[in-house]
Amino acid sequence: MSRITTFLLAALLMLGLTPALAFCQQSTITFGQQSKAKGKDEFDIIRIGRQLKGRIVDHTANHAQDNRIWSKALHQWRDLYIYLPPGYTRSERYPIMYYLHPFAMDERTFLQVAPKIDEAIACGQLPPMIVVAPDGSIDGAGCLEKPGSFFVNSHAGPYEDFILQDVWDFVIQRYPVRPERNAHILAGVSMGGYAAFNLGIRHRNAFGIVVGIHPPLNTRWCDVDGNPRAKFDPRRWGWRTGFDNPNEIVANYGGAFKVRLGKMIRPVFGIGDDALINISENNPIELISKTGLRNGQLSMFVGYAGHDEYNIDAQVDSFLYYAKFRGLGVAVAFEPDGRHDAITALKFLPSVFRWLTPQVAPYAPRMDQCVPGTRN
Repeated sequence: MSRITTFLLAALLMLGLTPALAFCQQSTITFGQQSKAKGKDEFDIIRIGRQLKGRIVDHTANHAQDNRIWSKALHQWRDLYIYLPPGYTRSERYPIMYYLHPFAMDERTFLQVAPKIDEAIACGQLPPMIVVAPDGSIDGAGCLEKPGSFFVNSHAGPYEDFILQDVWDFVIQRYPVRPERNAHILAGVSMGGYAAFNLGIRHRNAFGIVVGIHPPLNTRWCDVDGNPRAKFDPRRWGWRTGFDNPNEIVANYGGAFKVRLGKMIRPVFGIGDDALINISENNPIELISKTGLRNGQLSMFVGYAGHDEYNIDAQVDSFLYYAKFRGLGVAVAFEPDGRHDAITALKFLPSVFRWLTPQVAPYAPRMDQCVPGTRN
């Protein structure tokens, strides 16, 4: 097992996302013409599909057949799941949500989230919507071979263009999507939450709603002593000016496992001065002022934990403090004893659904009651 594979396997275990390990086995990928399936069919999509009142359309190579879409931006075949809600019909138009997955993972994490979304829609707790879940792993190699792209255009490739051009064009050409920006949602977990805010702030002409769970919203947070692990204190606010040490610990799981800076950022942002420039350009808190974000231009929700191993609680606290200073409203869900894991992330979903529903309902077909047979 390679060093990077060992690192990412341990990261998955420590993040509390162990259900994903059942479908993180990888086989050799042959690029060129449409490649053979990647051997990721250990996760039973048929079993998941039987639980749903809606359905998942498989545009992946995860389940014996290769149904991937072609990315002009990346010049690769790429994986994509598309969820269609109960009662879906082409005669109606639907809101759309992008689900952006965490670091060191890929689109298959959506198979854990889809039943929660489906149940909420079937029971009228969430309006019917189409959900797309693209693969943001580097080179489509999946969660055990290469880390995440952060869904931005970078040294690793034009992943933002893949999301906002290739995936968008593919979906709207085949599915009935509402045209209004307030019917377009970017939502993600960890790395995906960062991307939701990053892309949403910069492309609010196209997206009206962003949701981030465990999102690193101020990647340059440190205190006045230069400590990026310090908790937020507005009286001791500093700005990080160096990303030079690839061995710096960015997450510490009780000493049992440590995540280091180089593994996280080098493939995408680089190291040293290069990293500082690229990270600053994409830092959500800095994008507030750089883009002139004003209240009412973007509806924002953040869910975060008080014991985040990546110190993301300090990043979010600084973002919220600055947003308030700028007069920006942000909906917040906070788990004081929560951690940077899937258990905590799933706890935020009911709050996300309650917050989303009144905003999205005007753009969605009506569902007046639970679909018969829905699980309680």
